[in-house]
Amino acid sequence: MIGAALAALARLISGASAHWAAPPTDARQRVYFSNHTSHLDFVVIWSALPPALRARTRPVAGADYWRRGALRRYLATRVFNAILIDRAGSASSPGEASRSIEKIAEGMGDDGSIIVFPEGTRSLDGEVRPFKSGLYHLCRKKPGLELVPVYLANMNRILPKGEVLPVPLLGRVVFGAPLRMQPDEEKAAFLARAREALLALRAG
Repeated sequence: MIGAALAALARLISGASAHWAAPPTDARQRVYFSNHTSHLDFVVIWSALPPALRARTRPVAGADYWRRGALRRYLATRVFNAILIDRAGSASSPGEASRSIEKIAEGMGDDGSIIVFPEGTRSLDGEVRPFKSGLYHLCRKKPGLELVPVYLANMNRILPKGEVLPVPLLGRVVFGAPLRMQPDEEKAAFLARAREALLALRAG
């Protein structure tokens, strides 16, 4: 009940209309990967998913933000069922980064999907920065994942950094055609290909 109400509220606040290049027809494991400009981003993607897929899709989010305050903790853990990652630790050492990937893979289980932001942090100017390597390592750990690029338009203007109340503008959520990592694809080539698939949705 709370999740459905929050999904409807997120769609109302963001005015976000969802566009699908290939609407999902089954419940396979997916990674929805997106550009990142606002704290509303994962909420908007989550709310745009059909209810059956939303119920089995977990956002991957920064523990430093979502554990700050009782309300955020409640939403992250009890409503969104988010996988909370220590971003500072992941960025500081390969060992911590590896443990973060392990935690995400474990959180997905055998049939769960996730929402991730491969840039690793929010973009202040709306440009999509080069992807961090986490997406590559996750796909190596869980071969066969279906990767769905998701482009968010206008979210950095709807809830700019440092603001609490959203500005009423129309957003868009564009879900692209799915892709997969090739068996012997090198990290740099894979991350570049995934980023290009995301950038191609900007005009969609």
